[in-house]
Amino acid sequence: MNYRRPPHHFPGRWIVAIVAAIIATPATAETSHFGTLSLSPGFEPLEGRVTGHTGGSYSLSEISRRDRDKNPCVGFADPQPDHILTLTEDFQHINIKVKSGGHDTTILIQGPDDNTIRCGDDTGTNKDASFEDTDFKSGTYKIWVGTFNPGIRRNYTLRVQEK
Repeated sequence: MNYRRPPHHFPGRWIVAIVAAIIATPATAETSHFGTLSLSPGFEPLEGRVTGHTGGSYSLSEISRRDRDKNPCVGFADPQPDHILTLTEDFQHINIKVKSGGHDTTILIQGPDDNTIRCGDDTGTNKDASFEDTDFKSGTYKIWVGTFNPGIRRNYTLRVQEK
């Protein structure tokens, strides 16, 4: 007798199911070069400070050419964000400043919905980048700190302030 297994008994189908589940599962862990900040309203000033360094040849305009206010998004950084900022609640007004000793830095902030982009450049007569805005919703923000020319390494301190 010539016995054939019915087609619904495919021996490797559980492997296919596992692979399909892994592919369909979204990545929830955000990674950054210099770590994360988690802030709630009324946070202490030192909680809003992190350090890092610029570098990279990835054009930030690849993320977005302009932000939500039509400001140009310029500079070069690494494709991976430098910092992850988690706001546990909505904030009415936030100021984000880069301090690099006056070097020409830029900043790009991508909001929780990935479509809300905020970009910053010079702060008054200072070449360090900053961004000040209202209506920051709770969620996770990706932050890139860049320079106008690719591959330039500048040490900096990033400061987040509640206004």
